[in-house]
Amino acid sequence: MNPTGESNRSDPGPQSANASADVVPQRRAQQDPAWVRWFLTLAAVFVLTIFVVVPVIAVFYEAFSRGARVYFENLLDPDTRHAVLLTLTVAPCAVLFNLVFGVAAAWAIARFRFRGRTLLITMIDIPFSISPVVVGLMFVLLFGLGGFFGPWLRSHGIQILFSTPGLILATTFVTLPFVARELIPVMEAIGPDEELAALSLGANGRQIFWRITLPNIRWGLLYGVILCNARAMGEFGAVYVVSGHISGQTNTMPLHIEQLFQGFNSPGAFAVASVLTMLAVVTLLLKVFVERKARQTVLEAAKE
Repeated sequence: MNPTGESNRSDPGPQSANASADVVPQRRAQQDPAWVRWFLTLAAVFVLTIFVVVPVIAVFYEAFSRGARVYFENLLDPDTRHAVLLTLTVAPCAVLFNLVFGVAAAWAIARFRFRGRTLLITMIDIPFSISPVVVGLMFVLLFGLGGFFGPWLRSHGIQILFSTPGLILATTFVTLPFVARELIPVMEAIGPDEELAALSLGANGRQIFWRITLPNIRWGLLYGVILCNARAMGEFGAVYVVSGHISGQTNTMPLHIEQLFQGFNSPGAFAVASVLTMLAVVTLLLKVFVERKARQTVLEAAKE
């Protein structure tokens, strides 16, 4: 006891407090009744089975319902091949544009304080709150024959709607927030200290970006690109409006699936849907890989 009657025991340090905070949730989870844990686990598995596993199995079952020969014949159809190639053209172009914009926007928002910063953050989130169909109508009003830019584009022989550029524009707008929204918190958490240190040592902007900034944000950047690509490949509403739904010309895979299904060609529709599902599975595996690598990087940095 000290002269004031208080105990001489020292207060626990930050590490002890953090350790206690980590242990408490674990103890609480272990103290929950077994029936609660089992019920919640089984409920989650049941919901995932009904809404994810069963539909995926149904897609592949229907795709192969008439045999493998019919399945591959549907996939080798000229319109189907064109839809696949168009999707694999539109999605990477949209991802590339969003990659450049996302990095630039995240750098500006995370590293600078300027008038209109909050407005910029809000505008980045606008595609999340607008229906894709409305986005398509917006582009029609801008680039249609009677739109704002329509007469000028027509006089110069430039076609945006009902062509690949229109699909890329609509897909880029819909997927705009993904890369930026993944990078902003990452860059704010990292802070500018390493970049300022490199600048004080004489590094230029290009060297700072490639040697300091990019290695620090690489996993967040890759995660945003994966999400952006997944959303771009599955986009339907916006591209439906701006594409004109022209078979063999402006149909992406989601549009081609809808057209086949409306034409009572269910095996063909499910065959194309199976390809889109497999692409989604590959995207999911890449997402898991990136999350694991990012977690390992954080743990290694914490140990150092």
